[in-house]
Amino acid sequence: MAKKQLKPLRLRAEIETKKELEQLKSSDKGTVPPGWKLSPGAVVEYIMGNDDIRTKYIGDRSKIEMAVATLASGRALLLMGVPGTAKTVLAEHLSAAISGDSSHIVQGTSGMYEEALKYSWNYAELLARGPSQDALVPSPILKAMQEGKIARIEELTRIPSDVQDALLMILSEKSLPIPELNTSVSAVEGFNLIATANEKDRGVNALSAALQRRLNTIHMPLPATIDEEVNIVMSGIEAPSGSTAKNKKKMRREVEHLVQIFRELRSGQTEDGQTQFPSPQSTLSSAEAISVLQSALAYNANFSKSALGPRDLSLAMAGTVIKHTERDKKSWHEYLERVLKSREGWEEWYKACTDQMLPDA
Repeated sequence: MAKKQLKPLRLRAEIETKKELEQLKSSDKGTVPPGWKLSPGAVVEYIMGNDDIRTKYIGDRSKIEMAVATLASGRALLLMGVPGTAKTVLAEHLSAAISGDSSHIVQGTSGMYEEALKYSWNYAELLARGPSQDALVPSPILKAMQEGKIARIEELTRIPSDVQDALLMILSEKSLPIPELNTSVSAVEGFNLIATANEKDRGVNALSAALQRRLNTIHMPLPATIDEEVNIVMSGIEAPSGSTAKNKKKMRREVEHLVQIFRELRSGQTEDGQTQFPSPQSTLSSAEAISVLQSALAYNANFSKSALGPRDLSLAMAGTVIKHTERDKKSWHEYLERVLKSREGWEEWYKACTDQMLPDA
């Protein structure tokens, strides 16, 4: 029996949106910078979407225009924001639209060494024949320099400060010395760098003034309105197959409730500003709301006979709200008792959420 071919869990942006990129390229009337696949205007259109192009970012168009203008000017870009503000998604899609390749990525960690940003060696080859091009193992950033592509660094502020400084010459001189080979690699047209950083990440390393000067920082905001955030969450999932228009409408209504809970907990006050309460330490971002919805849909599809409702969502939500300390439990309990308990039309949500509370909360 032939073995069933398993599908990838996730495709890179340039593969998933190949038809969109080809469509934009064929109709692109703008000036394409050296090394780019599309003009800056077409890149913005790819990100923001239109009747034929799926929207990749829901939010302020001017933020995207400034990000694209930064890269077109040759300056490196830093996308800064709290978790769940689409920094990684935006960086990937910018790389896909500009370079046609989003694979040159480095994941920042607190234990990272300079080699991850520059190059390392194949030690078997190095011991056998000494330093040579064959023994050199280029980092994703060095590969991007050689190929004229966009390189990406995730969680820049998690990288130790002395390792961050390895980027200084790359960004200022657009070259990387390799003293062991008595040579250097010069970046070709099209090379640039997009980094992301979390404002709320614990244990962050401050960027040096020298590195900050070489990066144009764009702060990515949280969604401005409930409707905007609901659209983001709904766009992050696929509606269950066979869903009726009535069920889709009900699901959106429940998502509106979920998003309102997340927004109020984040801000520490109700939407009308009348009631204040302590916020939990949890981020409660749009990305986490999408995860809650995905888990609730999976639970509902497999173990529930009714349409998606507060019970499904509350089951998936409890571990998202309460993550860090006893403070999170108290914040959640106070919100339920002071806000949801007396809110008209939310009786089912209050019951579902209180049923999931731990006995000692």
